[in-house]
Amino acid sequence: MTAPTAPPVRRATRHHSHTELPAKDPISVVAGPYGHPFHPILVTVPIGAWITSLVLDIGSRASDAPGELARGAWWAIGVGIVGALAAAVFGLLDLLDIPRRTRAFGVGLVHMTLNLVVVAAFVVSFIWRDDRGVNLETTVGQIALSAAALVFLGVSGFLGGMLAYRYGVRVAAESDQAEGYRSHRAPNGSIHN
Repeated sequence: MTAPTAPPVRRATRHHSHTELPAKDPISVVAGPYGHPFHPILVTVPIGAWITSLVLDIGSRASDAPGELARGAWWAIGVGIVGALAAAVFGLLDLLDIPRRTRAFGVGLVHMTLNLVVVAAFVVSFIWRDDRGVNLETTVGQIALSAAALVFLGVSGFLGGMLAYRYGVRVAAESDQAEGYRSHRAPNGSIHN
């Protein structure tokens, strides 16, 4: 008995109809090659930087030298802001490739909006620290702002995962993905590519 197989997936053109799946090619080669977009790669920079900033902030409250850790958190927030703006450019290119009036497009808009709120919160935090003095122990309010922004970032990341893993935004078509599940061994036992 053979296992049932899914119907073949047709790669669609940019002109969508009700019977075609959306195109998986990037709207621009700048957004990344087919099946390997740049946006998910770039978001690791702000995520890592902002988590690091929170750890340094908490450390500054318990350290004998709080200024050094607070200054490190300020730099990490700045790196995160720059990284987020770069990731946003590529995320916008991916969003523009999603057909309008679809559930995926709606999720993409919410994902983008949450990310903009997070970036705005960290910009406020960066300016607040700069005005107050980056060598001073981090305040409880600054830590709370960073923690709240990271909660929003977690929700946004969940939605980003939904876009990629549930709706397949910028993910290679299933017919192309199937290549990764084919055996490299020919029936006679020899290996082939």
